[in-house]
Amino acid sequence: MSAAQDARAVPAGHATKPLQAQFLGRANTAPSYASIVAAMQDFTAQRSVDAPDQLWICEHAALYTQGLAGKSEHVLQAGNIPVVATNRGGQVTYHGPGQVVAYPLLDLRRAGYYVKEYVFRIEEALIKTLAHFGVTGHRVRGAPGIYVRVADPASHARLPAAFTAQQLGLPPQAGGVGLGKIAALGIKVSRHCTYHGLALNVAMDLEPFARINPCGYAGLQTVDLARLGVATAWDEAAAVLASKLQTYLVA
Repeated sequence: MSAAQDARAVPAGHATKPLQAQFLGRANTAPSYASIVAAMQDFTAQRSVDAPDQLWICEHAALYTQGLAGKSEHVLQAGNIPVVATNRGGQVTYHGPGQVVAYPLLDLRRAGYYVKEYVFRIEEALIKTLAHFGVTGHRVRGAPGIYVRVADPASHARLPAAFTAQQLGLPPQAGGVGLGKIAALGIKVSRHCTYHGLALNVAMDLEPFARINPCGYAGLQTVDLARLGVATAWDEAAAVLASKLQTYLVA
């Protein structure tokens, strides 16, 4: 059975059209990463012009995924965690229990906006999800994803105007700002339709991130909601994120 066929609806109140949300399961019951990617590719290749957009939500077993631009030197010591090459954008990242992964399957031409705005809307949904839990998310120019001030996650202070991706991972005395990455993006667009997606760290074993340069940035700290003092269940975080994506990805 394919991932799409095995999908179950997200809890009531979080599966509204036109972006249909489906829950594919937790790490111990969800289809494998490979089968979900294959299902996304099949859905995208076969979808008709009037096929409803979908949003797949899941949790993966431990693995590293390497994007099309991925460089092997950014995998420092994978150990017993598999490294899977994939056709999304970006560098290497880690997926594992305690992380909410979301895969929007959208027809951008029908939605009426381009890839750059699509990325902005995903990031906005993540920022609003974090705000729901009292955490302030930040964008960093040139580095897709969402970041937080680890020492003061509720701070609304803007990042320095000159701060860029090249300063990620640097200590404050060397031009850093003490940021940690809490959400990663890696997307693919084929025939104006999107697949792959985003991951939000909720309550994870973060040690595997230390075995890579996350998203290609040496020294970049990775954090989750639990490390920031937010106690929430995976199901709650998944439902909030699904709701925000449904809101912000609709034209």
